[in-house]
Amino acid sequence: MDKIKMKTPLVEMDGDEMTRVIWKMIKDILITPYVDLKTEYYDLGLKNRDETDDRVTFDSARATKKYGVAVKCATITPNAERVKEYRLKQMWKSPNGTIRAILDGTVFRTPILVKGISPYIANWTKPITIARHAYGDVYRNVETTVPAGAKAELVVTGADGSEERLLIHDFETPGIVQGLHNIDKSIASFARACFNYALDQNQDLWFSTKDTISKKYDHRFKDIFQEIFTAEYRDAFEKAGITYFYTLIDDAVARVVRSSGGYIWACKNYDGDVMSDMVATAFGSLAMMTSVLVSPDGVYEYEAAHGTVQRHYYKYLRGETTSTNSMATLFAWTGALKKRGELDHTPELTKFSEKLEQAALQTIEEGFMTGDLASLSTLPEKHSVDTETFLKEIDKRLVSLLS
Repeated sequence: MDKIKMKTPLVEMDGDEMTRVIWKMIKDILITPYVDLKTEYYDLGLKNRDETDDRVTFDSARATKKYGVAVKCATITPNAERVKEYRLKQMWKSPNGTIRAILDGTVFRTPILVKGISPYIANWTKPITIARHAYGDVYRNVETTVPAGAKAELVVTGADGSEERLLIHDFETPGIVQGLHNIDKSIASFARACFNYALDQNQDLWFSTKDTISKKYDHRFKDIFQEIFTAEYRDAFEKAGITYFYTLIDDAVARVVRSSGGYIWACKNYDGDVMSDMVATAFGSLAMMTSVLVSPDGVYEYEAAHGTVQRHYYKYLRGETTSTNSMATLFAWTGALKKRGELDHTPELTKFSEKLEQAALQTIEEGFMTGDLASLSTLPEKHSVDTETFLKEIDKRLVSLLS
């Protein structure tokens, strides 16, 4: 068959360690034999970020705004140990955080459901998508330790020089303090991204904070969501037959556990970070989770929701065989290719991506899977295979589906 043509490039962001190895395998085995792949390539591997003083991360985000769709490999956010290991100039910031800030995006994470791997919560029969605000809060905090006898205050200085001072605490003993912030513009972008995504997916939208305790900070989120929904989205939701409602986060957790799934749950930055891991694990595995960053102006960046699988990479460097789950990375590629096909009106590209996802799920359901899934699967017959063999098994089924 002739290779599928692409009209517009994807922005391709390469990454680190074992996921970088898998990235190349996926392209070589499952994509380039079928697609005349057009990408604008950026190497976000830690060494190249260091060599470019992290300019490459900013360049990749700007290119994503230009082309509208990107696909990103997992990357390292260095700690002190990584700085020493890679001999870095400095402890570079999270590339995900940098990209999210530039795109002003919201992260949507959804578990990949497959027969033979049952959620730990038996009544979860449909996916639960976590919508995570990707700006501010603890991820942009300022913090310090406080000696005994000190006083901490929150000081807001107006443009005219006026001051508002609020006592945080008189420290009779040593302690700690941190300051958090968010901005109305980002909260509004978060709200619109959630409402648009709910309409796109035709799913109900839940939103939760703790406004009964945080009567200014969290309540601001609640108010902005409600104002935008009432003014811009109420009629569209009613026409689509879907609902939006707000509830306290502790009530939301209870509702989620009792539910059957099938909706979008919007959370503040930290809440979304924690709850997406909880939902992924309860459905089976972090490596079975799709993740897409969506900006309010319709820019999409697809990525795997997990790390760089450092332990497997060290095994790979020693020449040992690994059985690393590549599903989340593969679905980042299929998600990006599907969206590129939709935006460019290239149905053959969208159809190919859907067939590739179908082939991947079929491979697992027919008993061929990586070791992590084999330990979870309830299938009567299953085969734990290495990373490359798993991808080649997917390719066998893809060939059959395409023919």
